[in-house]
Amino acid sequence: MDSLLTSLSSTTVAPVARKEPHPTHLHGTTLEDDYYWLRNKDSEEVRSYLQAENAYTEVVLSPTKELQEHLYRELLSHIKETDTSVPYRDGNWFYLTHTMEGSQYAIHARSRVLGGGQYDASQPEEVLLDVNQLAVGEAYMALGALSVSPDGNLLAYTTDNTGFRQYTLHIKDLRTGEVLPDTAQRVGALVWAADSKTLLYTVEDEQTKRHDRVLRHSLGSAAAEDALIYEEADERFNVGVGRTRDRKYLLLGIESHTTTEYHFLDAAEPTGQFRLLAERVPDQEYDVDHRGGLFYIRVNDTGKNFRVVTAPVNTPGREQWRELLPTENDVPLDSFDVFQTFAVASETVQGLDRLRVFPFDGDTLTSTPASVTFPEPTYSAGLHVNRIFDTTTFRYSYQSLVSPASVYEYEVATGQSTLLKQQEVPGGFERSNYASERVWATAADGVRIPVSLVYRRDRLAKDGTSPLYIYGYGSYGHALPVGFGTTRLALLDRGVVMAYAHIRGGGDLGDQWHDDGKMMAKRNTFTDFVAVAEHLLAEGYGDKDRVAIEGGSAGGLLMGAVVNLRPDLFRAVLSHVPFVDVMNTMLDASLPLTVAEYEEWGNPNEPDAFAYMRSYSPYDNLQAGPYPATLVKTSLNDSQVMYWEPAKFVARLRTLKTNADQPLLLHTNMDAGHGGASGRYDYLREIAMDYAFLLSELSLA
Repeated sequence: MDSLLTSLSSTTVAPVARKEPHPTHLHGTTLEDDYYWLRNKDSEEVRSYLQAENAYTEVVLSPTKELQEHLYRELLSHIKETDTSVPYRDGNWFYLTHTMEGSQYAIHARSRVLGGGQYDASQPEEVLLDVNQLAVGEAYMALGALSVSPDGNLLAYTTDNTGFRQYTLHIKDLRTGEVLPDTAQRVGALVWAADSKTLLYTVEDEQTKRHDRVLRHSLGSAAAEDALIYEEADERFNVGVGRTRDRKYLLLGIESHTTTEYHFLDAAEPTGQFRLLAERVPDQEYDVDHRGGLFYIRVNDTGKNFRVVTAPVNTPGREQWRELLPTENDVPLDSFDVFQTFAVASETVQGLDRLRVFPFDGDTLTSTPASVTFPEPTYSAGLHVNRIFDTTTFRYSYQSLVSPASVYEYEVATGQSTLLKQQEVPGGFERSNYASERVWATAADGVRIPVSLVYRRDRLAKDGTSPLYIYGYGSYGHALPVGFGTTRLALLDRGVVMAYAHIRGGGDLGDQWHDDGKMMAKRNTFTDFVAVAEHLLAEGYGDKDRVAIEGGSAGGLLMGAVVNLRPDLFRAVLSHVPFVDVMNTMLDASLPLTVAEYEEWGNPNEPDAFAYMRSYSPYDNLQAGPYPATLVKTSLNDSQVMYWEPAKFVARLRTLKTNADQPLLLHTNMDAGHGGASGRYDYLREIAMDYAFLLSELSLA
């Protein structure tokens, strides 16, 4: 099978990073890090090296330039460039977003609610925020929080123009269009009080980026005058602010990866003192909403799958909790949304989403809830935007690997769902051409791993000849979404079978699934992925010589770990912003996220955790031998996985990789952060580059 390197001149040489010893001695062991110097972001040498890697990648991929352009046009053809979201009601307004052909970013708008309460597209709209205007003169622009005051007159929003997820607060007077001088730096969550003059917001620590403080801002005052409401000293915890759906209470949440605590305050008394709802208990998580003088609390105090209890506002402590909905051993309760006359339980049954609707009978639930059913073997479903508390309907979203994203409105009294909008897919898409299924692979320890598959019906023979693509993540308890993607069509239409591995460490089968793939069980995540690949090949879904894999961030750690375990199993690897330098990062408490991450990965300052983490850390386990064709992508301004992790990984691998005929490429976006390019057209070009690499290595170019 030809490689991208085949057609290149012998004079094309990959950059070689210099070595500078930087040993770390701990627990009787020495970690060698010859590329530690790449951490110096301000160094001209570092930037020159990254630019040299970019130039080398461009040369290696130069034979795919025409393919990249063709792919970009193809990807673009499946996007409705001028489109409008489903309007949702909040107070006296309907809110919606527009995208316009040729514009990189969305336009946020609203129109008034008229008599009858139905949205009328013919009514005049008011533009709240045109992100395209904010992006003028900026290489990057991202919108963070966005919140309209209860009286509808003010818009609080935050922006990041570097990709470092460092957001600046702005407040706009929607009556005049004026952006007020009120501002603050490093802002995270925000919420308006009922007076529409008081804003609570969180602020991050400058070095660690941990959101550790809550401040109160009074309209018209300087940021220096903002009152400190709360400061969290424990470095494992971040703070956030929000409000209950009925808008009665402001909420101050404090959470680590395993533990939560809430405080509450009457939204009409923003200068009052927050009250503790229930003190934090190690390894217990809860969230809260309010209805009719009771707090409704989803909590995992008696079982990992969560139950629901109620508590009086005046005495909300644990001793007053009354069970409303018990824990189910095999059915994780992902959320519990409370409305005036009903509640919606979002659950997972064997890794598939389920919605159950419970009408209220006073303060209790009816014993015969209705279930919202879904027709496909693998899909994603969940509540959509629902800002109205006293309502007879709610909205939910649904999509699958073959069904475009849809928004439905559910009528509680009748159990009927009405389709409000389905994503339009131009460019000749025919849903009937594609099929999805769900299969189960068996891990080394006998655990069954769910896998979601999608392919073209007319291209799959299950005879071991199809190119196979496998995507994985498997960390933080995040369930791998099974959604529709227009960009995926470019691979499917060329005969690629695409698989999504719901491996341990994710939350696909509940909290226990997460626990079985984190800390001292983390290696399960990697061996599960290998088991999925082997199963799919054994069942004839793919060609053993044409297997491509992809993952990003913690999924990039997965990529690094599995190619160290089984480099022979994969033909091509696409790794985005990969967390591959586990040891050095987790030993540096000054970096963003590190201390809080001890609850996910372990604390390497402890000997046992150190030894276990070192056993799988991709950077520390690179070894001499052949490796798959690899494209590693990162961003200079990434605040979650610093650019130097993938840069160091590639630099070290270059010195060990023995099959010079397989490309090893590093590409750094010098103007972006963790998610890559912010503009939608720029993002499509990044995907076109990724796909050109994959298709070339899979002999499909």
